[in-house]
Amino acid sequence: MRIHVVDHPLVAHKLTTLRDESTDSPTFRRLADELVTLLAYEATRDVRVTEVEITTPVAATTGVKLASPKPLVVPILRAGLGMLDGMMRLLPTVEVGFLGMVRNEETLLASTYAERLPDDLSGRQCYVLDPMLATGGTLAAAIRFLTDRGADDITAICLLAAPEGCARLEEKIADIDVPVTIVTGAMDEKLNDKGYIVPGLGDAGDRLYGIVD
Repeated sequence: MRIHVVDHPLVAHKLTTLRDESTDSPTFRRLADELVTLLAYEATRDVRVTEVEITTPVAATTGVKLASPKPLVVPILRAGLGMLDGMMRLLPTVEVGFLGMVRNEETLLASTYAERLPDDLSGRQCYVLDPMLATGGTLAAAIRFLTDRGADDITAICLLAAPEGCARLEEKIADIDVPVTIVTGAMDEKLNDKGYIVPGLGDAGDRLYGIVD
């Protein structure tokens, strides 16, 4: 598993405002959207392309286009949905699948409650959108779900990550023979006893969409 922490002043700038508890939901959504586009630029460096012959107004030349099958973007509901527009801005022609997963706050284990994905993902690159890599359980379950259907390359884009979550994720997917890359805006200090990233930014879903009772 490869971990890439994006070291860029604009990423740090936007993360600072996202972390601030006084930032309201509309501002949080806008900044998360902008931040995901920056992270997606780094995450797609190894996107598969194929050569194509074109003619410019001046001469014939060779360029590239996205290879088939095209990548699949998979936001993990509900918080990952707030990252989708930022990703689609960069890759407007890719397909989108949805994976609903929830973490038990007592056991910290993740379970799947909904999915809208192709049954066969053979030969597909998948980009998973999950704002927080905290305990690693949700992302590990999502990666296993996708690889079980044949996905052969997984990149997860996370706003923040914790060292404990990365270590646990690597341990839980050690038997998966598929390249996995984590692209994140920051590697934070630790997890607290409730499984939240410290200093973190709180619950990303609640800050994106408000608290649902």
